[in-house]
Amino acid sequence: MSFDAVYQTLLGRAGTDCGAGPAGFKRLLKRLGNPHLDYRVIHVAGTNGKGSVCHLCAEALQAAGYKTGLFVSPHLFTPAERIRINGRLIAKPAFAKLCQTVLAQEKEKLNFFEILTAAALLYFSQKQVQYAVLETGLGGRKDPTNACLPAACLITSIGLDHCALLGHTLAQIAREKAGIIKSGVPVFCPPLPRAPMAEIRRAARAVSAPLVIVREGDPFTLGDINWFKGYMRLQKGKTVWPLHILGEKQVQNACLVYRACRFLGVPDCALKKAFARIYVPCRFEVLRRQQNRFIFDGAHNPQAVRVFVDFFARSPWSKNAALVCGFMRDKDYKSMLRVLAPHFSALYITCPPSVRAVAPEEVRAVVPRGEKSFFFASPGRALRAAARAYRTVAVAGSFYLAAYLRARRGLTGPSDCD
Repeated sequence: MSFDAVYQTLLGRAGTDCGAGPAGFKRLLKRLGNPHLDYRVIHVAGTNGKGSVCHLCAEALQAAGYKTGLFVSPHLFTPAERIRINGRLIAKPAFAKLCQTVLAQEKEKLNFFEILTAAALLYFSQKQVQYAVLETGLGGRKDPTNACLPAACLITSIGLDHCALLGHTLAQIAREKAGIIKSGVPVFCPPLPRAPMAEIRRAARAVSAPLVIVREGDPFTLGDINWFKGYMRLQKGKTVWPLHILGEKQVQNACLVYRACRFLGVPDCALKKAFARIYVPCRFEVLRRQQNRFIFDGAHNPQAVRVFVDFFARSPWSKNAALVCGFMRDKDYKSMLRVLAPHFSALYITCPPSVRAVAPEEVRAVVPRGEKSFFFASPGRALRAAARAYRTVAVAGSFYLAAYLRARRGLTGPSDCD
């Protein structure tokens, strides 16, 4: 089967009507030869920030000389982005072959994410990586990535997202995320609100896992931001560390990665090199095209949107900018709109390219009163209209929307494939 045919097969497993579950997934891995036991694993969970943290961890391990696998989601431009080694995306023929290998061992009907997780774990084994950085797809306790036996666990944040599956309180969601904590394995996390922090402490204590709470300032504080070149200067004592990724929480993410990687023996020189060369699209990514400046951000839940607008308000472009936004039906788009609207001169509301997207006509009913808003069925037309009227245009509300429009404007950025 071709790459496209295999991917279409996978998309047919994207619903909630199938899945082997944790026990069935472990049986699948056993039939595949337990590939997840062939390398050390860094396991990352959290409501927001886990993608940036995974990329930073993988970059640091690679800079330290380790052959490093990275498994993240969602993808922005191609599903091959989800599986990479030392920054290089898996080749499409290898992706197709691995997925077929997994499906050939199927006894219980696997879902989309289980197939991809198994393919990634098998690929990393075949390529003899020394480390693999794994991002949970949803929650942690029941996630297929939780079959791994990690060397370190990281929990980046706790917020209200995927509530129908994970719970409607921060404590319930934290309980699910804390499911990645393993016996004796250190877990690193930032300070969290009282209820979720209590859940993580309880989970760590139950399995004698050392809990390391990493505060901003340990060891980095923010020096300044170069908005036009897209990097932040972090201060570590008297030294300056450039971090080539922008965002309100990126200093905290850098502290978390630093402490976890230092525990694993990664030296400062490798971490500093990794921070300077990191590249993660659609995380407050500022790109220019002709007279316009575009800011692409994957903020897709109320917590992430609040972080995005706080950072945007500090930027030199916040006074007269448009927002192109669209949302997924299973997200709290009413709350997101209330947070986003006051920060932009006009809203260009459209539909992300997904069957789960909420239509612009439905969003119209919840736009805050008095906000200047326009509605487009086509994301491309929404972006063009915004770019004609405003020099600065932000895109947020959905990773799918940000990635689609970034590619449509010819701004796909660097991509290095096998």
